[in-house]
Amino acid sequence: MTGPSVVIIGAGVVGAALADELSARGWTDVTVVDQGDVPATGGSSSHAPGLVFQINGSKTMTEMARYTVEKFVELDSFHQVGGLEVATTPERLVELRRRHGWATSWGIETHLLSAEESVARHSLLDPGTVLGGLYIPTDGLAKAVKAVDAQLARARSRGVRVLARHEVLDITTEGGRVKAVVTDRGDIPADLVVCCAGIWGPKVARMVGMDLPLTPLAHQLAWTGQVPDLAGQTVEVSRPILRHQDADLYYRERFDTLGIGYYGHRPMPISADDILSVDEAEVMPSVLTFTPDDFADAWTETRRLLPSTRSAKVEEGINGLFSFTTDHLPLMGESRDVEGFWVAEAVWVTHSAGVGRAMAEWLVDGHCSSFDLHECDVNRFEPHQIAPDYVRARGCQNYVEVYDIIHPLQPMEEPRPLRTSPFHTRQRELGAMFLEASGWERPQWYEANAPLVAGRDIPPPGDWAARYWSPIVGAEAQATREGVALYDMTALKRLEVSGPGAVAFLQRLTTGDVDKSVGSVTYCLLLDVDGGIRSDVTVARLGPQEFQVGANGNLDLDWFDRHRPADVFVRDITPGTCCVGVWGPKARDLVQPLTRADLKALRYFRGTRTHLGNVPVTMLRLSYVGELGWEIYTTADLGLKLWDTLWQAGQDHLGPQGVIAGGRGAFTSLRLEKGYRSFGTDMTFEHDPYEAGLGFAVKLDKGDFIGREALLARKESVTRKLACLLTDEVVMGKEPVYDGDRPVGYVTSAAYGHTIGRAIAYAWLPAPLATPGQTVHIGYFDRRVEAVVAEEPLFDPAMTRLRG
Repeated sequence: MTGPSVVIIGAGVVGAALADELSARGWTDVTVVDQGDVPATGGSSSHAPGLVFQINGSKTMTEMARYTVEKFVELDSFHQVGGLEVATTPERLVELRRRHGWATSWGIETHLLSAEESVARHSLLDPGTVLGGLYIPTDGLAKAVKAVDAQLARARSRGVRVLARHEVLDITTEGGRVKAVVTDRGDIPADLVVCCAGIWGPKVARMVGMDLPLTPLAHQLAWTGQVPDLAGQTVEVSRPILRHQDADLYYRERFDTLGIGYYGHRPMPISADDILSVDEAEVMPSVLTFTPDDFADAWTETRRLLPSTRSAKVEEGINGLFSFTTDHLPLMGESRDVEGFWVAEAVWVTHSAGVGRAMAEWLVDGHCSSFDLHECDVNRFEPHQIAPDYVRARGCQNYVEVYDIIHPLQPMEEPRPLRTSPFHTRQRELGAMFLEASGWERPQWYEANAPLVAGRDIPPPGDWAARYWSPIVGAEAQATREGVALYDMTALKRLEVSGPGAVAFLQRLTTGDVDKSVGSVTYCLLLDVDGGIRSDVTVARLGPQEFQVGANGNLDLDWFDRHRPADVFVRDITPGTCCVGVWGPKARDLVQPLTRADLKALRYFRGTRTHLGNVPVTMLRLSYVGELGWEIYTTADLGLKLWDTLWQAGQDHLGPQGVIAGGRGAFTSLRLEKGYRSFGTDMTFEHDPYEAGLGFAVKLDKGDFIGREALLARKESVTRKLACLLTDEVVMGKEPVYDGDRPVGYVTSAAYGHTIGRAIAYAWLPAPLATPGQTVHIGYFDRRVEAVVAEEPLFDPAMTRLRG
């Protein structure tokens, strides 16, 4: 097959990788265009220092990096000299142990080294400065331009056209889909256009009206003159590439000189529109003039860490442009508004071949089978996250934090606050400790609940788990089990699905049977064509042709929009509504006096529309914490009145402290005790329902739905399972799990169960090990924590409290 006509804009490492991967899959009607010369086009690939460190907190990014390394080695475009990350502070030494855990979880060989072993690996290091290191044998130095040349050569051999010196001026569309790419040398017809333009990505995307949340920022790279300890070196690089993250620095050899990269200087953003053309640029468009004053601290620290550089000088340098996004992750996927326009943007050399493969699979097969792309999909962003000021501010902050030690719960600092629920004023009055998610201010706990701590057994977790934590979290969790608590669930994405075709549409899109009576609520999964989980949702039937869907984010909205027929309407109602979870054994005592509806008759997984006092509400009898209660929704204008109505009822009917506010910390503890999964954490695109313990949400007898055929095959070959582990120490998530000395899985969610009095961790394990009573060990920083696989749910397995 030749496939559709594809135009790839950009012949850097990403465009070249995509051309190679597409043509290898039989799509040969492919044209690659670039405004520069090939293979050194003048973009970021042409000046990239080439250091490839594979370890990342993201499993997907690590796997993409590993594929890039393997491919570049095959292309003879990689010096596999290893990578060494060193610690010069105790905090960084702890962080290296965490990174070692990530690497083990994702299948990358790494070795923790002592100070002496680190110096033995890299003889330029000062023995008195280094405390220890992390060595990655398969890391090394990518020759980006050589890799571009090799991949384009393979693509050309299969019939791909590569057009250098073709500047893209416009992209024409017709009927909402791409038609052609307009260049200064003529139009190129196209069924599909893929923007791999790197730092020019926002400029190209605007040609089809797409706002791309990407900021080009200048990054300093300097070269020394001859370093005495490197004198006479006849190979380009003989020691591992080196990272000194405590000072935002990295190093690579170039024969007898040293390259120094620096992230510690002030952010230097630039608009894609202000980047010079190929002919205007003195060196190349992606290279700006070096600013020595910004590099002064880097040079001082370099001479401290690497004594041999003290007699050398900085001979040359550049401020090279790279792409940054609002969340450190790439931008991949198809425009929501223009069919056939795709992007593969904000991708560094480290992940380039992996992204090329992922995009090729996505385009050819309709989904990516090699990598879980939920973190990378360009349609993941909320509207505020593509505002120009937000994109610039977050891009600059992410530049500053490239090498920072970031806690899993650490919220962004600016710009905040952005999204607040109607309850925000009352939450502040209660002393809420706010964290942030998708722009929402979310209470983690409330200082007003501090008196609840007295007399309770709430063991403190270890150092890392104790950050963004308070004993109040435990008190709120226990108080919820004892009485009743209000949880702000406004950040939950809510979609309204309506129209004559709504029932058939939802039957086709979800794994559950939603064709039930008005008032029914159904827990369902969204699957891709390969049977992998795209999301989990609740579908409440509020009318014959009206449904409310509790979703996980903008990717669900995008999925619904892409599949809906003309007689179905999908609307994001989240901004105009709010939600409070009222949960606990006294929930009915609190709410029943406020309404004429018979709440005892409202069964589990049923919903109704009624009034609480003067507030019109939709009540769904659901509970993510495993207690009696409801998710209660109203419009945003009446949200504060709803909170006050419930709060006052607590005082009137239940006495002082009859109702409390509960934060996200308690919520997480309670949901893990009940065994409820969290999409994006416990399961992602790569997992199927039977592996994740969600087979009950699949109704194979209801008729066809997306992913059903693939799921039938996967059902018979489950080799891994999500298992519940009990331990004596709270871990953080993403840690490796060992069977003896063999790493066999990794942790997803973790918290302390304040009802059961044990630490809980969920983890992916080989199916034979996911057996209750099986003992495994979690690699937590520098030690192994014993864990036992437990039956789930841990709390209320008979569901008596939920159904009471």
